[in-house]
Amino acid sequence: MFQTATNSLPINSSAPNGLSQDLVDSLQSSNETDASRSKIVELQLQARVAEELKKLQQKEAEALKIAHEKLASADFKDDNSTSQYTVSKEIEAMRKKLESRKQVRPLPESVEGARNEVIRCLREHDRRPLDCWQEVESFKAEVKKLEKSWVEKVVS
Repeated sequence: MFQTATNSLPINSSAPNGLSQDLVDSLQSSNETDASRSKIVELQLQARVAEELKKLQQKEAEALKIAHEKLASADFKDDNSTSQYTVSKEIEAMRKKLESRKQVRPLPESVEGARNEVIRCLREHDRRPLDCWQEVESFKAEVKKLEKSWVEKVVS
């Protein structure tokens, strides 16, 4: 005769079940139900999946960082072709150089005009700085003229 699980009486079966009485008693005295066991297993599984996902995301982020660093530090052998990276670096270096200079006297109109053209072009093409190469070259030429005249003035 079988008793219901809500009843605290042990299960008595007329047929031998092949399980020891100790095992049957321990299962009956356990507070865990099938639902609670499956919930615990599900929570453990979710925690493990979340942990693995976190590890994969960290690996992916690291790989992406390494790839960006490799691209950023890539040395382009071809001097005739300019890349966005090299132009951006040149522009940034020129900007820092100009800002760090102390202006004792105002710049000539030609240099100031070329500088303003570079700034205007970069603002118009903020996502495509390579489109401003002509303005940058013009600015470089004006600065070179200014530097040359300054050196001639100092030397003579």
